[in-house]
Amino acid sequence: MTESNGSVSPEQNETTPVWEKRFRAPRVSLPDWAEDAPDHALFVSNATGTYELYAWDRSTGGQRQVTDRPNGTTDGVLSPDGAWIWWFDDKDGDEFGVWRRQPFTGGEGELAAPGLDASYPAGLALSRDGRTAVVGRSTDEDGTTIYVARADENPVEIYRHRESAGVGDLSHDGSLIALEHTEHGDAMHSALRVVRLDGTAVAELDDTKDGTEELGLEVLGFAPVEGDTRLLIGHQRRGRWEPLVWDVATGEESDLALDLPGDVSAEWYPDGTGLLIAHSFEARSELFRYDLTTRELVGIPTPPGSVSGATARPDGSVEYLWSSAAEPSTVRSTTGRVVLDPPGLKSPGSVPVEDVWVEGPGGRIHALVQKPQGVSGPLPTVFDIHGGPTWHDSDAFAAGPAAWVDHGYAVVRVNYRGSTGYGRAWTDALKHRVGLIELEDIAAVREWAVSTGLADPDRLILTGGSWGGYLTLLGLGTQPDSWSLGIAAVPVADYVTAYHDEMEALKAMDRTLLGGTPEEVPERFEASSPLTYVDQVKSPVYISAGVNDPRCPIRQIDNYVKRLETRGATHEVYRYDAGHGSLVVDERIKQVRLELDFAARHLPPRG
Repeated sequence: MTESNGSVSPEQNETTPVWEKRFRAPRVSLPDWAEDAPDHALFVSNATGTYELYAWDRSTGGQRQVTDRPNGTTDGVLSPDGAWIWWFDDKDGDEFGVWRRQPFTGGEGELAAPGLDASYPAGLALSRDGRTAVVGRSTDEDGTTIYVARADENPVEIYRHRESAGVGDLSHDGSLIALEHTEHGDAMHSALRVVRLDGTAVAELDDTKDGTEELGLEVLGFAPVEGDTRLLIGHQRRGRWEPLVWDVATGEESDLALDLPGDVSAEWYPDGTGLLIAHSFEARSELFRYDLTTRELVGIPTPPGSVSGATARPDGSVEYLWSSAAEPSTVRSTTGRVVLDPPGLKSPGSVPVEDVWVEGPGGRIHALVQKPQGVSGPLPTVFDIHGGPTWHDSDAFAAGPAAWVDHGYAVVRVNYRGSTGYGRAWTDALKHRVGLIELEDIAAVREWAVSTGLADPDRLILTGGSWGGYLTLLGLGTQPDSWSLGIAAVPVADYVTAYHDEMEALKAMDRTLLGGTPEEVPERFEASSPLTYVDQVKSPVYISAGVNDPRCPIRQIDNYVKRLETRGATHEVYRYDAGHGSLVVDERIKQVRLELDFAARHLPPRG
C-alpha cells in the first residue's frame, strides 16, 4: 500500500489536532479471502483519503488499489476461485447502480452482468468456477428480482416479488441458492427458501407462520464441502439470535443450544467440522470455536472490547478486527500477530467507556459514557444517538465521540429499545409508536445524567446520524425544554415525504414499523414525524444532508428546513454532494468541524 494521501506530513503532524488525526489515520477492514485461493484477499482502506477496495496477494505481500472513484467504494466481493473482484458501481453515493468486475491481478474492468439494468443491490453470490453469479436487485417498479447470470449468456430471472428479499448464499457445488424473503409483509423478520438455479423450490423455512410471535431467520452460509447440503442459519426461537444447522435435503435441523446470554452469529470453519461463533452481549463481543462432532464450545482469547468481524483461515487460525473505545482498530490473529498494518500516521487513542444501567419505561437501559479525564461535572454533554434503529453502540473505537471528548464534552450513547444485542423483545419494541419509544429511553438516561451531576442541564446536545438524526429532530420537537441544541446528520425530517422518496427496501421497513403506508395509517406517520413538531423546536438546529441520499432523501429535509425558515428559527444547513454519508476523509473532517463549531457558537456558556 502506498503512503496515504489522507495522512499528514511530519510538519503538519505537529499542528494537526488529535481529533483530526483519528480520521486521517489509515485504517483497514478485515480482509476477505477466496475460498479456493486463500492467499488472494480483498479489503477496504482509506489510505488515499477515500475509502476504496484493495487487492492483497498474501503469498507475495503485494497490494494494489482496485477502485478509484470520487465518492469512494466499499461494496466488493472476491470470487471463490480468487480470479475476479466484483464491486458495486453507483453514482455519487446514491446506491443505485450495477456490478462491475476486474481480474484480481489487475487490468481493465468490465460490466459483470450484462443485460441487467441499474438497481439497488439485493445480494450477490458467485460460483466457485467464477462462471455463474446470482444477482439480487431491488427497484421501485419491480420490487425484488433475482437473476442467474452465466458467462456469455443472458441473465435469467428466477424470482420476483413486491416485498423485500435477497440472495443469501450459493452452495459449494453451485447447485442451490439460499434466499431470504419477506413475502409475508414483515420486513423485520425474514423467512428462508432454497431453490435450484432454475428457481424451483427445494426447501422452505418460515418462523413467522404461527401468528403468535414475530420470529426471523437469516442465512449464514452453506457448508464449504462438496455435495454438502447443510445450511447454517440464524434463528430467534429463544428470544435472541442463535445459529442452527439445517440440512435442506433432508429437512433435519441441528439446534446448537449454546449457553450464551447474548446474540450469537456463526460461520463455518473451512473444513466444515466446526463453527466460528461470535457472541455479542451488553456492548462487548467474544469468539468461540464450536466442534460439530463433540459439541464442545471453546473460547478464543480476544482482548476486552468489540470484535466487528472474524474469519477462520484454512490453517485453523482466526483473524479478527478488534477495537475498544480507548484503542483504535487492528486486524489481529490468534497466532499473536497483527495481520494487516497500514502505513503512515497511527490513530491516537481515546478514553474508555463506562457502563451505566438506567431504569426506563420499558426495562433497564444500557448506556455508554465517555468523559474528559481530570474534569469535574456538571459537564456539557452530548447525547450521541446511534442509527439503525436495529444497531447498537458498543465498546468500540469511534472517532466522532472521541472528538467531542477532546473538546471538553461528556458523551452519552444510549442503546434504546430497538437496539440489537439485548434480545428480540428489546429490538422489536418499536412497532407503531416509532421514534417516541426510543425518546422515552433517551429521556430516562438524560434524567440520570443530570441528577447524578454528570451533565449540565443547560448545555445538553442531542445529535446523531441517519436514524439518530431522525431521533434528534423528533426529540427537539417533542422534548423542547430538554435540549440546548440539536445536530442532525442525514435525518428523516418529514416522514411522509421520506417514505415516498426513499428506496423500496426502506418503504417495506417503514410499513412494518408503522403498520402500513402513510395513506393507510396517517395518524401514526404524523405522530412519528419531526415535521409535526417543528413549530415547538426552541433550540438551534444544525442539519447536514447528502443531496443523493436514497435513505433519507433531500426533499423531505428541505421541507423541514423551510418550516424552520418560516418561523425564523435559528438553524444552519450543510448539503454535500454524496449519499447517506461520505467515504471521503476530508469531507468527513469538514462535517465534524462544522458540528463542533456550531456547538461552540450556540451552546450557552457554563453557569
